[in-house]
Amino acid sequence: MTAIKWTEKYRPKGLKGVLGNGKAISDLEAWARAWERGVPEKRAVVLYGPAGVGKTSAALALAEELGWDQIEMNASDSRTAAAIQKVAGAASRMMTFSGKKRLVILDEADNLYGSADRGGSAAMLKLVRETDQPVILIANDYYGLSKPLREATQGIQFRSIRKPTIASVLKDICRAEKAGCTPVMIEEIADMANGDLRSAVNDLQAALVGSLELGEVATSVRDSKSSIFDGVAKILRGSSPSEAVKIAWSLDESPEDLVHWIDENLPLVYKPSDLAAGYDRLSRADVFLGRVRRRQNYGLWRYASFMMTGGVQSARTEKKGGYIAFRPPSYWRRMGQTRGARQVRDSATKKIGTHCHISSRMAKAEMMGLFGLFLKDSDMGPKVAALLEFSVEEIALLMGTKPTTKKVSKLYDAAQELLEEERISEIEIAWGGTSKSEKAEKRERPRKSDKAKKDAGDEDDFEAGSKAAGLDEGPAEEPSADQGEGSELAEPEKDDRQRSLFDF
Repeated sequence: MTAIKWTEKYRPKGLKGVLGNGKAISDLEAWARAWERGVPEKRAVVLYGPAGVGKTSAALALAEELGWDQIEMNASDSRTAAAIQKVAGAASRMMTFSGKKRLVILDEADNLYGSADRGGSAAMLKLVRETDQPVILIANDYYGLSKPLREATQGIQFRSIRKPTIASVLKDICRAEKAGCTPVMIEEIADMANGDLRSAVNDLQAALVGSLELGEVATSVRDSKSSIFDGVAKILRGSSPSEAVKIAWSLDESPEDLVHWIDENLPLVYKPSDLAAGYDRLSRADVFLGRVRRRQNYGLWRYASFMMTGGVQSARTEKKGGYIAFRPPSYWRRMGQTRGARQVRDSATKKIGTHCHISSRMAKAEMMGLFGLFLKDSDMGPKVAALLEFSVEEIALLMGTKPTTKKVSKLYDAAQELLEEERISEIEIAWGGTSKSEKAEKRERPRKSDKAKKDAGDEDDFEAGSKAAGLDEGPAEEPSADQGEGSELAEPEKDDRQRSLFDF
């Protein structure tokens, strides 16, 4: 026996050797053949599915079968925007000396870690849109990728491998290694793998290499946690409430997350006659979860867990047979899809609340409609948008339209113009200047002329009133010597204070 990892030693050399996902392999091969004829519409594919089902093996087998060169970046490599541009970006634009294609493989594309991989998602999106060479992204969670990245690529799903297929592969490896594997041992390893072929091969190697007695190592295989899908299936389809509670505690999910899994899959298992009772038990579990959040008393989790597992299970009176494809909570997917919109809403309410000296919650409940009306006013809209420095997305949200519409862009441009004029005015004041911009002068001229007319009208009214009251009978006051005979009355001193563009 050798110290080489069997997962590498027995990795398939061609696409036919990748077992358990015939449809996915067929789609991958069709995409690769399209590259042989030219540049396809989707320049990149995403191979997604659980760990250990052959995604990376399929990508490497494709390159081997077609004679393509290949370059791979995985989680151990730095995947910042600069690194992806330098390594994968350069490889995606240059062909090999032989004229063959170069396959670019980005493994664990859904796992980008904070500042260590800053800008990696945007760089991947640019890569798949502009590449001249085939690109394969590999991910466990398809929805862990950004929506633009999913839309720019072709998704190919790999599913968990069936137990008989895993057992067949293990038997072939035992024959190649001339190892005396017992059927019971192979069945146990295949059963504990939970559809993960890679872990099954690793468990087989760990059980055989260095072991003295095969009977001892059959129970020393890797301790894998229960799958959430298997756990939900046993909770909803089982018949022992106490066993359902034990399964819930063995899962790597908190009660606050598990309740969403039960809520999503309950209608798939229960018949209409049992749904009302099932959701009644689930609602009681949610009451306990609410008390946990309010009181910070996590001891109440035990009651919530029992109601959402044993309580929901005991509400079922009829069993539903056949295969059921359990699915993750759609609530999480919707929350992920609306994350950007919620961030825009929170940003707008924070600006409104700060300006109005109220909380963001009150601004969201009471003021968003009012400020939407302000923005729709042709005169007031630009001033309000400039005063609160609203972004294009925030303006569109308050006006109830899309950011790409002309009225939103026109309003935003007008607000930016006002902000620029205000900045120029502040600079002039800082340098001791008093000159105003031409647009500011034009806006103030009508105001001055209107003020002069109003003053003249007030003087006429005053003279008429004075004559009526007999106030003009006295001698006229002589002009002072320093005024001169022909001099006019001195004009009131002008206010040189710079008017703010937001005085409305």
